[in-house]
Amino acid sequence: MKAVIVCASVSHGNTRRVADIMAGVLGAKVVSPERADPAELAGADLVGFGSGVFYGRLHPSLTDFVRALPSGRGRAFVFATSGLPEVPPAPFTRPVVRLLEGKGFEVEGVFSCRAFDTWMPFRLVGGINRQRPNAGDLAAAAAFAGRLRDGRRPVS
Repeated sequence: MKAVIVCASVSHGNTRRVADIMAGVLGAKVVSPERADPAELAGADLVGFGSGVFYGRLHPSLTDFVRALPSGRGRAFVFATSGLPEVPPAPFTRPVVRLLEGKGFEVEGVFSCRAFDTWMPFRLVGGINRQRPNAGDLAAAAAFAGRLRDGRRPVS
């Protein structure tokens, strides 16, 4: 299986750590939105899209990249890291999932975990979730990727 993960990790490397764990399980290449090649994604069996959360949304570089993708087909997944928990009525990942589905992708799952965050006002106290993503978070990311690899829909 050919897999590619498009990852915007700009603050503390949290999202890249999660992407690297998933890439190891999937045998995937990890690229930034700026270096991602839409033609390579079109040839992949599975494409992941992930970033940290900024003001309740995935990073603009990732969202803009997805918005600019040509319509196509294929399997995809979305993942995020965030200092604060996701709120079920308005998940961080929903806008990117909808963009991908509108482009013809079948989004097979969504993964998110907590991560070190120094956004104001958390910076005043040295940040929150200093030890995240932790071993448990990374194991959950690996299990999520394993289910994708094996063709089983992950629990989102």
